[in-house]
Amino acid sequence: MRIAPLSLLISVSLLASSAFAQDTATVSGIESEISIKQTEYDNSTTILDKHLKEESQLQAQLELLRSRSTELDKEKNQALDAMNEMYRRLIDDPALDISKAQSRYQKAVMDHKQNKDDISMQLAAIASHRKDIEQIRVAKHTLLNTLESLKEQLTTARVERLRNEFTREGTLEVNHTINCKRTETLAACEQRGQQMGLQKATKRFVDQIFANLTEERVVEPKRNLAGAQVQILSSHVVSSGFSGQGNYNVNLSVTMRGEVNSSRLCSLLSVDNRFCSEYGTPLATGYQANYSNTYSDNQVAFNNSNVTVSPVMTKPVSNYLVKAIPSLDPLVAKKDKNQHIELTLRSNVYDDEVFIDGVSFGSTRLVTRLPRGVHNVEIRKLGYKSYQTRVNLNKPQTIHANLVKKPDSVAASLPQATEATPARQRQVARKLNTDTRAESVVVIPAGWFKMGDINGTGLANERPVVEKVIANSFAMQSKEVTVGAYKKFVANSKYKTEAEKGKGCAYYLNGEPIWDADLNWRSPGFSQNDEFPAVCLTYYDAKAYADWLSGQTGQQFRLPSEVEWEYAARAGTETEYPWGNEIGKNLANCGWCGSEYSNKRAAPVGSFSPNAFGLYDTVGNVWEWTAKETGQLDIAVRGGAWNFAPSLARASTRLILAPDFRANYIGFRLVRER
Repeated sequence: MRIAPLSLLISVSLLASSAFAQDTATVSGIESEISIKQTEYDNSTTILDKHLKEESQLQAQLELLRSRSTELDKEKNQALDAMNEMYRRLIDDPALDISKAQSRYQKAVMDHKQNKDDISMQLAAIASHRKDIEQIRVAKHTLLNTLESLKEQLTTARVERLRNEFTREGTLEVNHTINCKRTETLAACEQRGQQMGLQKATKRFVDQIFANLTEERVVEPKRNLAGAQVQILSSHVVSSGFSGQGNYNVNLSVTMRGEVNSSRLCSLLSVDNRFCSEYGTPLATGYQANYSNTYSDNQVAFNNSNVTVSPVMTKPVSNYLVKAIPSLDPLVAKKDKNQHIELTLRSNVYDDEVFIDGVSFGSTRLVTRLPRGVHNVEIRKLGYKSYQTRVNLNKPQTIHANLVKKPDSVAASLPQATEATPARQRQVARKLNTDTRAESVVVIPAGWFKMGDINGTGLANERPVVEKVIANSFAMQSKEVTVGAYKKFVANSKYKTEAEKGKGCAYYLNGEPIWDADLNWRSPGFSQNDEFPAVCLTYYDAKAYADWLSGQTGQQFRLPSEVEWEYAARAGTETEYPWGNEIGKNLANCGWCGSEYSNKRAAPVGSFSPNAFGLYDTVGNVWEWTAKETGQLDIAVRGGAWNFAPSLARASTRLILAPDFRANYIGFRLVRER
């Protein structure tokens, strides 16, 4: 008997709730705040540029005054010589008129004094202007960090909104008619009709969910990656009956809730995966849930336009797998031979990544269901040897993985040969320092690199991208200068930092820099020990330490230039971070970077894996002072910090500060001359 044309009438009502409206309001609110802050940031840039131009004009006027001072000094001396000559002649000729000589000298003295006063006033004006520039710069950096933080919040809100939109509830009414087969009983025909109506209803429910997504245009092209599912909350037969022609008609009312593989939300929105890691592990592909003959507690998995329903009747009968394909033709029911078994994975590390048969399943602790049979399991974490095993899954199992940390050496993490890091450079890097006098110093090989905003995601002061050549190798401290090291310097030299002189140190409170007279490198506002980076130090405080260390060791130590710093931080890469273009999770200590220190305090130096040159904490922890170039009034700090957004911890990010600025998120490291 042929199947009669299907009749499917579906009325969809996705249940709206205040939560959905609140999600959109949250996203809109953050977007509005970003717009406001962006305008403020742009205005601060304009104001800063104006002040810098005015400062240049003031400096030019100062140079003119100083130039004139030389001329006036010369005129004053000449006038004095002339007047002295007239006085000598007056001895022989008392009637000699010397008034012109006196007037000339008096004018020269007055002009010279006035010019000195003008210079003093000009210096005062420049000093006042410098303070204004410093305040504008700090305010601009604050706005920048706030702006980037809002972008972090916006992405989180978008992910949460998408998750809620996928998991909303709805009720559908289905009217479905089929021809009963001559070989099946009326009960079997009834069950088949209800099952097919239910199957198509769930398919349409998913279609409606996608159609009602706020970011439907972004998500729809990646629909097959969503892993969308439907859980049937309840279903009842409104009416049903058989016709004289052997047709069966049923009208179903079905209430359902959508479900989504939360770990895939970031892929759908094309954002960093770290924003989805908090939602747990991915659902196993092909997950099949049970449902009773009242169609409650059902779950239907979707892949593109295919729908899978796995019924297990309340009364013990055979299990059936019925799959509806795009043509809507039913397949013959057959026994499910691909039973899924539960697999549990644990490991001894935090923020690892699990791969099963080459597919990422998220991080441990992981509980998933896989088809019966043999599977390859691998667990990875940066800085650790990967754990690999082959499991024959025929009953529920638990795997406890023990990941072993790689040797703490640069050779273990060197990248493959690239044009930017030729094999010769890597061979030099493999011979990293065995200097017994300065164990924390490693050799940075000579080479060339692209400096600046290579990937087009940076700030204006990171452009243009330029090629730089490092003609000679140099040595650099592998870690930031610690509290313990700075303590030895102070104890030996009796040096007193600017912050300790009663002027205090800045810290962030609610996104604003606040000065606290009680804060200094000994007490930066968070608990620390000798292994933490020394902070609350000015450029001059860092330079004083470098000069002292040079005297103590007999070798020349200094702050790195910006070129040296970025070259060493990139370590042969052209990505935003040493490991790629995404910050990841728990790979560094910066704001919203997923470590136990993020947005709380600095971390002990070397808490995270080094880059390919053996340098620790070039991403985050604390900003690092660089050297003051000739003619510069201000200095760049590099590398980001524990309370700054990840986008500001990129290899090319530059913040410009006055040399006497200090904060509990700024420290330094040194290079050693050849």
